[in-house]
Amino acid sequence: MFAKYLKVNNACGDCGTELHHHQADDAPPYLTILIVGHVVLPGLVMTERLYHPETWVHYALWPALTVGLALTLLPRIKGTVIALQWAQRMHGFGNNPGANT
Repeated sequence: MFAKYLKVNNACGDCGTELHHHQADDAPPYLTILIVGHVVLPGLVMTERLYHPETWVHYALWPALTVGLALTLLPRIKGTVIALQWAQRMHGFGNNPGANT
């Protein structure tokens, strides 16, 4: 589905379904921030309360985990949003009935 990290191909390489008219826009970054925040913040608080690590441990662990999770989840969530648009025939995916069967 992707030509580069977040660049969507104009069409599917297998079936030829056009993908250029998707409108993922702001949903993938928003959902990524929501998920990463709900994973990292409770982890940070629980680690502090249970283990009381040195401050440098927090500085080393949490930014790296946050960036790593965000960069891993963003293309997967964008692909999911585009797949949902395709499945619901939204934003031009349903213009040619029967072509996507």
